[in-house]
Amino acid sequence: MKIFLDTANLDQIRTSARLGVVDGVTTNPSLLAREAGDWQKTLAEICAAVDGPVSAEVIAEDFDGMIREAHHLTTIAPNVVVKVPMTREGVRAIHALAEERIKTNATLVFSPAQALLVAKAGATFVSPFVGRMDDISQEGLDVVRQIVEIYEVHDFETEVLAASIRHPMHVVEAALAGAHVATMPVAVFDALFRHPLTDRGIQLFLDDWRKAQERLKADRR
Repeated sequence: MKIFLDTANLDQIRTSARLGVVDGVTTNPSLLAREAGDWQKTLAEICAAVDGPVSAEVIAEDFDGMIREAHHLTTIAPNVVVKVPMTREGVRAIHALAEERIKTNATLVFSPAQALLVAKAGATFVSPFVGRMDDISQEGLDVVRQIVEIYEVHDFETEVLAASIRHPMHVVEAALAGAHVATMPVAVFDALFRHPLTDRGIQLFLDDWRKAQERLKADRR
């Protein structure tokens, strides 16, 4: 399963990308708005910081506006993936962009039926929002499993990108569900590295090593 970072913070992206396990980035207008400076320059720098796809979202709600913004976004960097909302106009835009071989990420997806439509339209990625479904007592990961099964049965090429990830178990469960990608805040990504037994084990080994060195020094006196 690929790991994407859901952030527009360049320092976080660059630091995390050095670890060699980050495959891409997802952004949205809210994330870009939090960063200082021109959003287009920020997006270009994000695209340069990672080798994989970087999702950037259109804000237009009509077909013509979405297509116009999509064309502009793809001029910023070659690894931009155009993020398009799951609406009737959005599905139409995804289909038109697929005809132009422009990669898209269908966002704000909350049901297998919606995922079926965007796959038929030719979306590169589909983003079911796991955490937001959990917030309203809908099992988000069940939706991910259903989408994965539908895509496998019908041999769709669209990749399932589990979004709105809230904690490390969401990441693990998304991987078990067969998601091709999980995108997550950097805080969740950092939490994947941690376990109290790892910390305790390292400390025990270091303590034992120091004691051994102290004994060795004492024997030499």
